[in-house]
Amino acid sequence: MNMYTKTCYFTGNLPPITNAPKLENLFLWGNKLSGNIPNSISNASMLKELDLSDNLFSGPIPKTLGNLRHLEWFQILNNNLIRGSATDHEWTFLSSLANCRNLRFIEVSTNPLSGVLPTYIGNLSKSLQYFYASNCEIKGNIPMEIGNLSNMLDLDLGYNKLNGFIPTSIGGLRNLQGLDLYSNNLGGPISESLCGLERLYEMCLGLNKLHGSIPSCLGNISALRYLCLDSNKLSSTIPSTLWNLKDILEIDLSSNHLHNSHAIDVGNLRSLLKLNLSRNLLTSDILSTFGGLQTLISLDLSNNVLHGHIPESFDGLISLEFLDLCNNNLSGVIPKSLEKLLHLKYFNVSFNRLEGEIPSKGCFSNFSNTSFMKNYALCGPPRLLVPPCKNDIHKNSQIIILHAFRYGLPTIGIVIVLIVLTIMYRRCQRRSTTLPIKDDLLSLKTPRRISHAELSRATNGFEERNMLGSGNFGYVYKGRLSDGMEVAIKVFNLQTEEAFRSFDNECDAMRNIVHRNIVKVMTCCSSVDFKALVLDYMPNGNLEKWLHSENYFLDIIQRVDIMIDVAVAIEHLHNGHPTPIIHCDIKPSNILLDEDMVAHVGDFGIAKLLGEGEVMKQTMTLATIGYMAPEFGSAGIVSIKSDVYSYGIVLIETFTKKKPTDNFFVEEETIRHWMESSLPKGAIEITDVDLLKREDEYFVVKANCISFIMELALNCSAKLPEERKDMKDVVVELKKIKQRLLNNIEQF
Repeated sequence: MNMYTKTCYFTGNLPPITNAPKLENLFLWGNKLSGNIPNSISNASMLKELDLSDNLFSGPIPKTLGNLRHLEWFQILNNNLIRGSATDHEWTFLSSLANCRNLRFIEVSTNPLSGVLPTYIGNLSKSLQYFYASNCEIKGNIPMEIGNLSNMLDLDLGYNKLNGFIPTSIGGLRNLQGLDLYSNNLGGPISESLCGLERLYEMCLGLNKLHGSIPSCLGNISALRYLCLDSNKLSSTIPSTLWNLKDILEIDLSSNHLHNSHAIDVGNLRSLLKLNLSRNLLTSDILSTFGGLQTLISLDLSNNVLHGHIPESFDGLISLEFLDLCNNNLSGVIPKSLEKLLHLKYFNVSFNRLEGEIPSKGCFSNFSNTSFMKNYALCGPPRLLVPPCKNDIHKNSQIIILHAFRYGLPTIGIVIVLIVLTIMYRRCQRRSTTLPIKDDLLSLKTPRRISHAELSRATNGFEERNMLGSGNFGYVYKGRLSDGMEVAIKVFNLQTEEAFRSFDNECDAMRNIVHRNIVKVMTCCSSVDFKALVLDYMPNGNLEKWLHSENYFLDIIQRVDIMIDVAVAIEHLHNGHPTPIIHCDIKPSNILLDEDMVAHVGDFGIAKLLGEGEVMKQTMTLATIGYMAPEFGSAGIVSIKSDVYSYGIVLIETFTKKKPTDNFFVEEETIRHWMESSLPKGAIEITDVDLLKREDEYFVVKANCISFIMELALNCSAKLPEERKDMKDVVVELKKIKQRLLNNIEQF
């Protein structure tokens, strides 16, 4: 291909470049170009800008790029390129780019380059300002020599597997504006040398293993707008100097072990948009100065030990959309002034010691009972599953007395009415101040009672057309209760002893569970000859239907979201209670989907509760073939790692659309063995054909995402229980994979 123009936008196949003496700009991004990057590109000796992004290029990055002595801009993100030959452990192509003395921009993100960064990265052009290498599977340390790149403006090595310390030499990059090392395995303390980056606009060090303290000198970086230190092991007090960054836009210090020796005073942060201090060890009151943050959109202080009252001044947070104060020790009332927050979409004060009437106007008309559960003595309308307020008793008593006078009830009758109302009032008052914190609806003092007759009416006599499904221990029906609420009714077949045990097991397991991703038992009906559970109705059925029925399809984001929901639910079962719960039957038909396609784990019929000090149990009850862990099927031994195994198999099924019981698999070739041998051939070989096609717009991005997920599935379904991941780590890993996917799609 002869090229004499200065700029070339090329589509279609890429022929060899034989003569291009004047070509300065070659843009080939966003095509379907595949194969290796041809060495002939180096024939365009005057080339200044080269962009090969968003293609299907594979193989190594050619070392002949070093012949492009005038190159200023080099971009190859979102391909399938590797670092070099199998024996190369370093990025040897960087050594050739060291010949390009005018190079200002390098982006190689989202390629499976793997390997380690070589020390000669420091030999790159002193003109280099931008170096982007996120999501490249880089291992090893960040070389100290990176500090030689003195004109660097933006350094992004996020979503890799880097370890070791953050080199102090980065503190010498005085012009640096962006530092992104998010989601690696970096350890050690945060070096105070980073405080010398006076022009730093964004510092993102989250999802690593950093420990120690947050340097107080970070508060001196006045240019800082985004500070992200979440999900580390930081254990100091939060330095008060951070609250001097008056122009900062976002701060995320969540999921650490941070505490505070004084109240958090954010009154100076007048431009702040997001503040996340959740999952730390923060104490003290919430200061009224929070109310002055008129630009704040999201505030998360959940899962700390904060006490005192919710400030009335919160009504000044006029831009607020997200407010989470759950799992603290807050007391007092929910200020009625919060009804003024017109943009508030998410609100959660559950698991506190709040009391009094729940506001009902404005945004509060949209919140459900999950925003308020497990408090000390909140009251309000029945839909929020709290006791009625005292004021309602007074109001009702006034109405009754007026009716009594109107219809001429004798004086003695009025006295009796007053006595009855007084008793009712005192009982309600006592209940509103001493209501214990319970773990489920069945434990409330006023559970909804329901009869066999009402359940029969709700299902038209358990009519077959209302049946949603059946299992080993009974049937599930869709029903509509007398108040119009749609429910699922699980009726147990009492012809078998196992069904009796299943009912008892499920009641025992569900008694202590309230979680967004676990099917909620509303109440039960139990007599000698009839036993049923009344559950939340899930209008979108189960995952089995969406994977294996015609005319149903889940895109990659939906599948990732569903599996995150399931992982979160299982992690809660294992770690969210003093007594761990083993589900024992994780499979697609037990994963139910609500109207928003949020997943809920259900069917605890063979669940096991571990006693104090127990890590496993022996059981005679077997779960579903194909999903059972090896030790469960052979010896009847169950532990929390049995659920992890089942989850790994479901993860494989969700993205491959293959069942572990398919005829394709025989005893020697399980679905896991098949995945282990097929994954190295590429994601296209194993993925559901409707989910991943070579002509897809985001083929490379999706393929990388699925490969990461399948590696995680193999780690979950290891043969030996001790080799399987913990569900807490699975949740973190899946969320990282999802964030990578979204970030890469946004770059297109």
